[in-house]
Amino acid sequence: MSFKQQVVVDCRGHLLGRLSSTIAKELLNGQHVVLVRSEDVVISGSLYRNKLKYATFKKKTMNSNPRHTGAIKHPRAPAKILWRTIRGMIPHKTARGGAALDRLKTFEGIPHPYDQKKRMVVPSCLSVLRLRPERRRCRLGDLSTEYGWKHGSLIERLEKQRKVKSEVYYKKKTAAKRAKADALKTVKLPADEQAILSKAGFA
Repeated sequence: MSFKQQVVVDCRGHLLGRLSSTIAKELLNGQHVVLVRSEDVVISGSLYRNKLKYATFKKKTMNSNPRHTGAIKHPRAPAKILWRTIRGMIPHKTARGGAALDRLKTFEGIPHPYDQKKRMVVPSCLSVLRLRPERRRCRLGDLSTEYGWKHGSLIERLEKQRKVKSEVYYKKKTAAKRAKADALKTVKLPADEQAILSKAGFA
């Protein structure tokens, strides 16, 4: 990932651990990263197996006072689970790690203004390239819904609306591009101007 002002990553179809480690490294290098569609992150293993793993995580208590469970936060939202996973790969208690975490933003769906920005994928983290087809997998959004996340249907509805708007914009953009290409074909320059362009290597 080359250094840019801000990188927007579409998390759909990425493996949770692989994506988290890659993003953690980029954050520590000074890159600002925004992760969208975190509910579509893929976790290897069946939903049942991942539910058991999350149940053991929820069961964790303090050793000195087992009743005092407030110190351990158990995020339910996909964006927060992804954020927490990345935090575990960063020395977040140091100044450098804290600054790196401040450069990270995670979202469910694709909110404004990131719906109008160019989004990228990380090929080395895609489940279709890294996970064998017969292996079981599940969505992070499904796991979150099982453990009390209530906004899955809302995000789905907002995503449908966004895709309709995006399709309209794309058709308008391609039509404008085609019209410009056609106009460039028909335009004719005077001979002296054409000679100047040819000399400069533009025609």
